[in-house]
Amino acid sequence: MIHIDNFEKIKKRYDAYWAKENHDRPLMDIRAPQYDYRSVFSEKRENLYDQWMDTEYVVRKERALQESLYFAGEAYPLVCPNLGPDVFGAYFGCGITFGEDTSWASSHVEKLEDIDVSCIKEDNIWFRKTVELTKAMLDDSRGDYLVGITDIHPGLDGLVSLRGPQELCFDIFEEPELVQKLNFEMCMRFKEVYNRLNDILQEKQQGNSNWMGIYHQQGWYVTSCDFGGMISEEMYQQFVIPELKEEIGFLKHTIFHLDGPGALRQLDSLLELEGLDGIQWVYGAGQPTAAYWIETLKKIQDAGKMIHIDIVKEDLPVLLEQLRPEGVLYRMNCSTPEEADYLIKTAGEYRGKKVF
Repeated sequence: MIHIDNFEKIKKRYDAYWAKENHDRPLMDIRAPQYDYRSVFSEKRENLYDQWMDTEYVVRKERALQESLYFAGEAYPLVCPNLGPDVFGAYFGCGITFGEDTSWASSHVEKLEDIDVSCIKEDNIWFRKTVELTKAMLDDSRGDYLVGITDIHPGLDGLVSLRGPQELCFDIFEEPELVQKLNFEMCMRFKEVYNRLNDILQEKQQGNSNWMGIYHQQGWYVTSCDFGGMISEEMYQQFVIPELKEEIGFLKHTIFHLDGPGALRQLDSLLELEGLDGIQWVYGAGQPTAAYWIETLKKIQDAGKMIHIDIVKEDLPVLLEQLRPEGVLYRMNCSTPEEADYLIKTAGEYRGKKVF
């Protein structure tokens, strides 16, 4: 594996994380550049569409990026097929517009009743490309990096891709039964897509991961509902929680992606869910960093859930002081390999100074 001497050791660290038995220190997913990958990968594509959809180009670019990185702690080389967060909706009729670093849904379905999520169409360009990218990355990896499952957003987030957030808000009030029906139909399709992609992965690698970067030897996936930040707690209970329970029951393991201060009012409902392993708290751009949210993180930990959070190095002393290490993972980017190693050393030494 690229720049990793002992991935088996890292696997065991993730086993301990999922079991909340990493007693020595929190897991640390830290990456640092060894050099700018663009200094050795100078290929360009004429337009944004080809930049995202040219499979061979994408694979070469991703390999070049992984080879340029230094991996510290529990970080490891990971490549995920990526057409953006609305690709699941695109399997059922919305379009995708590409930007330089992300993409977004376009060409929304005009009427809720026109949405058809009864099956995955094998000839859908976005689904075919997802499968093609997954297979191409696996063929290229040859054990040099792990291949993850693409970014799939079922439930209300999938309906947002198809309808747009404003229209879905109206739909919830005007056609709640149809929204709920489509919500659960999308969950069924999510299961099919997950199984299809995971089966492809298991032909050539053990376990899986996804954009969150956490590894599990038996497989896992992220759960989320970013649209939940736009609705009340009562609507969350009606439209989000039942479908989320269905996802949790299907997945072997899952961590919920809770995005932004506006979504915090839904945290209590999430912490009550049996089978939900943990919470990824994303405080968002322009907000105070991880140490500011220590009470939120304590609440998650006290509920018996795992924690995943992006931090900056200045957060680390407060987090090490205030949170137990078991079931906690901090992810960050560093400027240099030396800085990354220093932070791992700091976290490892701190355990001896604190008795919880």
